[in-house]
Amino acid sequence: MARRHDAKARNAKAMGPLDYTRRWWLRLTIAFTFVALYAPILALMAFSFNDSRRNIVWRGFTTKYYEKAWHNDSLIQAFTNTLTIAVVNTLISTVLGVLVAIALWRFRFPGKAVYEGFMALPIVIPEICMGVAMMAFFARVGWPTNLPWPLTLANIAIAHIAFSFPFVAVIVRGRLVGFNRELEDAAKDLGATEWQTMRDIVLPYLKPGIIAGALIAFTLSLDDFVITFFTAGPNSITLPVKIFSMLRFSVTPEVNAASTVLIAFTVVATVFAMGLQTPSRRTPGEEG
Repeated sequence: MARRHDAKARNAKAMGPLDYTRRWWLRLTIAFTFVALYAPILALMAFSFNDSRRNIVWRGFTTKYYEKAWHNDSLIQAFTNTLTIAVVNTLISTVLGVLVAIALWRFRFPGKAVYEGFMALPIVIPEICMGVAMMAFFARVGWPTNLPWPLTLANIAIAHIAFSFPFVAVIVRGRLVGFNRELEDAAKDLGATEWQTMRDIVLPYLKPGIIAGALIAFTLSLDDFVITFFTAGPNSITLPVKIFSMLRFSVTPEVNAASTVLIAFTVVATVFAMGLQTPSRRTPGEEG
């Protein structure tokens, strides 16, 4: 018994992290997880080519519902609004998140812990609470609703920025944990100014975190429904809200086509952001 126990212990110690994928139960769990996550998405994308209005039984392959979606002016306008809000949200949230992360990492000031707690509220509170709060805020300040485009999207963009920039700040600050401050001090000793140190030392090191935070901000805004639903006006409908309004009548291949375009756009943005990173090259300022 003792020898058998020792043999099992030696095998467990010799087994690496990737060796556990050889266990049948772990493979089955991973396969079930992937099926549960991606099978509905693949089914939605497949039925967007279904030649049937009822969209229940496969009747044949067609692309006419993509053509209908392309010629649907309200759908195109909703997609334009969504993309505009996502881009504005990404730019502003990334800048705010980076500044907040650097400030919390570098400086000590009274109420720092309280500020960190309030900054994390958009992350931890339910999204519907955030949407109701932003709706009450805009109603309280008397936000105008008869503004020209794209100013009609300003209230949604503000709500998305308030929701997104804490995610960027958390990601960037996590990246700053491994920063070697001796390089910053060395740059200053060699005559670099604060701006030169930030531009040539800190920001290149933060590049992976900034890209990851920008991607999070973009996808959060692109796919958001709850906050947008509470803050959107009659002339500022986004694509998720438009798809929801179409679903109230029936699940048609046109709805699936619009959803597939949104999914594809998110995947392309993710691949593009991952391509901007340099995982194989060591980043300046990294400890070790």
